[in-house]
Amino acid sequence: MAKKESKKADGWKAKAKKLKSKLAKLEKRLDAILADTSLGKKPNPVSPLAPAAFPALPVIAGAEFAAAEAQVRYAGRTDVMLVRLAPGTAIAGAFTRSSTRAACVLDCQAKLAVTAPADAGAAIIVNSGNANAFTGAAGQEAVDAVTGAVASALGVPASRVFSSSTGVIGEPLPYDRITAKVPDLVAALDAAAIKHAARAIMTTDTFPKGAMAEVQGEGGAIRIAGIAKGSGMIAPDMATMLVYIFTDAKISAENLQKILSRQIDDTFNAITVDSDTSTSDALVLAATGQSAAAEIGDLRGKIAKDFEAALRGVMMDLAHQVVRDGEGATKFVEVRVTGAADAADAHRVAMAIANSPLVKTAVAGEDANWGRVVAAIGKSGAKADRDRLKISFGDMVLAENGWRAPSYDEEKASAYMEGAELVIGVDMGLGKASKSVWTCDLTHRYIDINADYRS
Repeated sequence: MAKKESKKADGWKAKAKKLKSKLAKLEKRLDAILADTSLGKKPNPVSPLAPAAFPALPVIAGAEFAAAEAQVRYAGRTDVMLVRLAPGTAIAGAFTRSSTRAACVLDCQAKLAVTAPADAGAAIIVNSGNANAFTGAAGQEAVDAVTGAVASALGVPASRVFSSSTGVIGEPLPYDRITAKVPDLVAALDAAAIKHAARAIMTTDTFPKGAMAEVQGEGGAIRIAGIAKGSGMIAPDMATMLVYIFTDAKISAENLQKILSRQIDDTFNAITVDSDTSTSDALVLAATGQSAAAEIGDLRGKIAKDFEAALRGVMMDLAHQVVRDGEGATKFVEVRVTGAADAADAHRVAMAIANSPLVKTAVAGEDANWGRVVAAIGKSGAKADRDRLKISFGDMVLAENGWRAPSYDEEKASAYMEGAELVIGVDMGLGKASKSVWTCDLTHRYIDINADYRS
């Protein structure tokens, strides 16, 4: 009897510990909400999943950066960034497939479809605070004005000036505020100022995002540095955010595009925060050709493969940082699907789980509710067999053979859910296809941020 009472007491202690942990987190969220409702809008608290610091990115020869405060929407913050790229730079890109994509996205796609002169310089200009989306003919007028001002100031063809806008949809872009800052931006261009550019493109982001890699080419090192913004309105449909990656590699635009296109699906198309795809998002990859290393020609060669692997690493790092900065996120979650009948089914199941509000809120509440995973699998449309499914949280098998696993331990499963980084595993038991995607939890903070987005 005493042993039974002791076990019951231990159970209550464990529950009390979990409730205490939840209370501490709720108090943090309340402090954040109160901070936002005080006089003046304050920045969102930095995500608890943020990296310790912005990485030390290498200087990319042939790329210079600048940032300025143009007050596109808010005062007191940098909101425009400019990049000047050396003559001969090769450019590749990937863009949102939204049918309501912004004027700047359409403009970039049109420009990349045209073969550029081999010795042409290039530039990228980006503003935050206003998406310049769903603004009618005025949207293209704004793009032309901004890119034209940059082209004139830098002496590059307007067809080689790529622009992006991010922020509120449906409001005309006050482009005169941006063009007025172009001279200041040009004067401030600096090869070491990439961090300032990363900050200027932020909207609801709580930290600037950067990643780098270096590989040994034939005759010298090849460097890669990338920056990104993204926090909400994140769902796979390429690009789901703004991303700018720079390398000093010598490589043709055609080969650069091939490499970029085949790395999209497992990086930026394998993340989701809220299942919403933006109107304005873009990934631009620029290779300045300034490395001492020989040109990357044959994509089947070792150096080309090393370069592609390094680029994939940078893309994956940035993609994961976006999820870690998901609006209101407190948990970073990998959904790992194996044993699916085919690749399409593996993707369907993974995204159904990653986008399920019920799964995401259970994760936020640290509830080991594997039944919600079962429900998400069932609604995905993928081929499934109840008696072949296996569901795991981390290394723990929770369900198999059509029922709760005999080894299932609620206390251990709940303790696992308290972690900041989680893995939800699903083995379909039907084939060899697999897919991993990354998401975050869904907390009340997401509502707070988006309900207040335009104020």
